[in-house]
Amino acid sequence: MIFEHTGPLRRARCLLLYWRDGRLVFHNFARRLAVSGRPIAGELLHFFSEWRTSQEAIAHFADYTPRSVRSALMQLVRYGLLLPRNSTEATRDDRIAKEWSDWLPGGSFHFSTKDVRYVRDNWSFNRLRSLLPKTSQPKIFKTLRGAKKLLPSSTFPDSEFIRVLLARKTHREFSKREVTLENVSDLLSLVWGVTGYLHSPMFGELLHKTSPSGGARHPGEVYLMALRVGGLKPGLYHYHPARHQLTPISMNITRDTAWRYCAYQGYIRNAAALFLMTAVFPRAMWKYRHARAYRVVLLDAGHLCQTFCLVATWLGLAPFCTAALKDTLIEKDLGIDGIRESVIYVAGVGLPTTSVRARRQFSGSANRRAASPSKDEA
Repeated sequence: MIFEHTGPLRRARCLLLYWRDGRLVFHNFARRLAVSGRPIAGELLHFFSEWRTSQEAIAHFADYTPRSVRSALMQLVRYGLLLPRNSTEATRDDRIAKEWSDWLPGGSFHFSTKDVRYVRDNWSFNRLRSLLPKTSQPKIFKTLRGAKKLLPSSTFPDSEFIRVLLARKTHREFSKREVTLENVSDLLSLVWGVTGYLHSPMFGELLHKTSPSGGARHPGEVYLMALRVGGLKPGLYHYHPARHQLTPISMNITRDTAWRYCAYQGYIRNAAALFLMTAVFPRAMWKYRHARAYRVVLLDAGHLCQTFCLVATWLGLAPFCTAALKDTLIEKDLGIDGIRESVIYVAGVGLPTTSVRARRQFSGSANRRAASPSKDEA
């Protein structure tokens, strides 16, 4: 086979090398491509640390035949380890290497774990069971040896907070009814909305929200996918947390779109609304130059999601959350690049299939609508 690339090549900068089962593995984490190879492949890649041509490589590796060098280069290009100049892959590789420079190589985890393959809902029980390890499951409790201190029995007051906390659960079945625009407004306001500002002599005005954020950086953004929301056309919307308003992005969405976004999980089709949670990484990177801050970005998303589930339960809705996502598809439809801003998590709601929500008005500056969970939901 003739080597097609006559122009300059350069090794991928988003590249990790490691040993697995005695084999040297070359892993382009930006493209999630991995291949095992001999150490000479590392020498070739090192030679292409700068833009060079195949003819320069043939001259440099004179101990090898031109045919063998061309064959090796062809393989390295095929597996995304060598990138042609001005290609889409080279441009993206440069951007990740530059914009994530402080968080690499640790931050490679983010890119390596995107767009993974998931099991399908229609797989048989035996097929799913065959994927599990043959060993016993780990114990679900950890018990230490030694003297034990028995704690007092917990007696909780009959308060709304305790009722909501104990009623929270993940739902997979939903009514076909619409959720109200007021419900969606309340969720967005109480979970992602700005509740105040804190002044820092060093960092200026910092946001305060109902969920904590490392260093008050608040990298999280949220996009509403309205499927069955009364008074709102089905579509994708961006939420502005300070102005409390939605900006439409696309009206070209269906229940099947949501199903594809969430890795073909069947119950997603019946949800009334999804809340696509993204992170704008430069907000955290600007202050925190170590990859450990990536953990904090994920923790922030977890804080927001638990607040979401509690608020949804309080409103009498049926919440759920999932990390089984088709990252690149979502990012393309949202118009985000997957580098500076990337999808992290998805939460959603519907109305419960059973139970009647008891609505009441509560006093307070927010003046929001509330619902007490019924006994059926506990």
